[in-house]
Amino acid sequence: MWRGVFPAVTTKFTTEGDLDKAEMERCFALQFEADVDGMIVCGSLGENMTLEAEEKIDILKIAKSVAGGKPVLMTICESATRRGEAAARAAAKAGADGLMVLPGVPYKSAPAETLAHVQAVAAAGGLPIMVYNNPVAYGVDVTLSMFDELAKNELVVAMKESTDDIRRVTDVLTRFGERFDCFTGVDNLALESLLMGAHGWVAGLVVAFPKETVAIWKLVQAGRLEEARAIYRWFRPLLDLDVSTNLVQNIKLAEVFAIDSNDRVRAPRLPLAGAERQRVEGIIEAALAKRPALPAF
Repeated sequence: MWRGVFPAVTTKFTTEGDLDKAEMERCFALQFEADVDGMIVCGSLGENMTLEAEEKIDILKIAKSVAGGKPVLMTICESATRRGEAAARAAAKAGADGLMVLPGVPYKSAPAETLAHVQAVAAAGGLPIMVYNNPVAYGVDVTLSMFDELAKNELVVAMKESTDDIRRVTDVLTRFGERFDCFTGVDNLALESLLMGAHGWVAGLVVAFPKETVAIWKLVQAGRLEEARAIYRWFRPLLDLDVSTNLVQNIKLAEVFAIDSNDRVRAPRLPLAGAERQRVEGIIEAALAKRPALPAF
């Protein structure tokens, strides 16, 4: 159902801390101009848990306005299932094309609880579901046995695979074939996952480097692996910035340098400062100084 590069976009704020709708419209449009295949709003990178319910709907509508008919998914990240159900209904009413659903974080739910939460949110929204599985960050692994159960629900169509275990992509495809669209969700395992057959890439650094991200995907699909590897090797130090507790600040700082945006975040987060900011800026500047010319595809 879904294939290709789906940016997990950042949320833009004004100096007063409100939504910067004009800047989000500009940044989201840059993604579609680079020919991404869809978009995911209000995820972890989008600072979901700092956003009000009505703000999430505003962000969804901005993305839909520039998507050109490509799918836009709303992230459902709620600690209570009843709030997840309400968020799913609101997203469906506002025109979301699908939902990316997390377990009820920060509670580390048991398998039966996790399944009940996902099933309830799916039923409430009535939209296609991508299950976001990130046990490294959230402490809950949606295992293959649990996906056996989810496979019975026709609304569950995809997974964002972020276990940090490259073997999981093969295990998923061996066990389920084409039943689920399997997306890699770890930037610095993306090429490895695509080479093992992942159907797409829920990407983070794409928000600053959309053309390079799309190029890797398209070159892999065309079997032009050496060209894809060359871009990926250049990209790798940047992609490592996604695998960090500071991924939001890191990636927003990359947006400052690459697309002339800003790195404002919503408290309790604060922008990077001091030695850590200097370190990340050094990585970004070094990459920009050696930015490769992209082949035609």
